[in-house]
Amino acid sequence: MLERLAKKHDVAQLLTRADKPRGRGRKLAATPATEVADRLGIPVTHERNEVDADVVVVCAYGLLIPESLLTRALWLNVHPSLLPRWRGAAPVERALMEGDTRTGVTIHKTTKELDAGPIAAQEAFDVRPEDDAGVVYARAAAVAARLLDDVLPDPAFTPQPEDGVTYAEKITAADRELDPARPAQELVDRVRALSPHIGARLGDLIVWKARVQGGAFVPVEVQPPGGRRMAYDAYLRGRR
Repeated sequence: MLERLAKKHDVAQLLTRADKPRGRGRKLAATPATEVADRLGIPVTHERNEVDADVVVVCAYGLLIPESLLTRALWLNVHPSLLPRWRGAAPVERALMEGDTRTGVTIHKTTKELDAGPIAAQEAFDVRPEDDAGVVYARAAAVAARLLDDVLPDPAFTPQPEDGVTYAEKITAADRELDPARPAQELVDRVRALSPHIGARLGDLIVWKARVQGGAFVPVEVQPPGGRRMAYDAYLRGRR
């Protein structure tokens, strides 16, 4: 999102989370947004009180923005769902888990209520049966950047509908577990929802891709403990 915005707009500053230890060595590493900002010469801050702009675009920030800051500028949130459906932390994942065949992007004013602010722009797109969360997020980013091109020069807002509100709770360890007793399509949808960034679990295996075959759930790509991603057939051959 940052890179797309910077191509057409004057980005004064990036507010992002502080660097965190990553990888096996647990060395401090910059966020992906920070890396982009450094490459583009955009100043970076980790302190919300240091934000100095008339309009702030929020995308996957994940931290509460105090109401005192919301009154100092126009905060526009990029939310990858068709609000008011799937307010909350994991809108793409929850949509895929529910088997939604259509989702989209909403640009709305950030308010103290969770994802409940008035809407500046919204656009829907279809979700194909083979799409995973990575594909949906990428499509949503392109749509969001295009919507912001129209919104930023002259924002106008419409209240969100009161009907159809659902909440996308954070993904938990329990959400990752695949229960073979559940319907095959439900399990495939769970795998799609958690790929390629989290991963669903079948016993000690992480399942990255799966399909329904003959009415049964069939893993396609898996990752054993301490191993690499591989075709499920290759994994089975290695166990013989």
